[in-house]
Amino acid sequence: MDRHDAAVPVRKPPTPAWIQFTPKLISVLREGYDLSKFRADAVAGLTVAIVALPLAMALGIASGASPDKGLITAVVAGFLISALGGSRVQIGGPTGAFVVVIFNVIARHGYDGLLVATLLAGVILIAAGLFRLGQIIKFIPHPVVTGFTAGIAVIIASSQVKDFLGLAINKVPAEF
Repeated sequence: MDRHDAAVPVRKPPTPAWIQFTPKLISVLREGYDLSKFRADAVAGLTVAIVALPLAMALGIASGASPDKGLITAVVAGFLISALGGSRVQIGGPTGAFVVVIFNVIARHGYDGLLVATLLAGVILIAAGLFRLGQIIKFIPHPVVTGFTAGIAVIIASSQVKDFLGLAINKVPAEF
């Protein structure tokens, strides 16, 4: 047998990222999910719900919506995050940083505009994931991220002063 008869390994083309993704719910069920794991997950879920539900109501109010809209959003998003998330130990829920954006979208475009903005944000996030653009975050300096977060905190706190002091102001004299 000479060297030309040897089998040459055939390289497969790389699998696209969207095919490689398997929701954690599917992989956990394949590995085996027994009653003890269910009990532990139920206790953890209850603990997270005790914190997340009042937070969702508060963020709904701060966003210019009603508390029930905040609750519905938190419950639906919680199920979607749990079903489609990539980690068994991931906790997902409402985030205060979006209050300012959501408030302005609802004030200018109503709930229909919020739905369109949410769908567009989802499409953009999926595209960013497929193109692996998450690696760009390492080029954003830590002071920029800290400043952004502190700025959001100041905006949220200043928008809630009237409620904290019990003032009845129909319209805030400036946009924020």
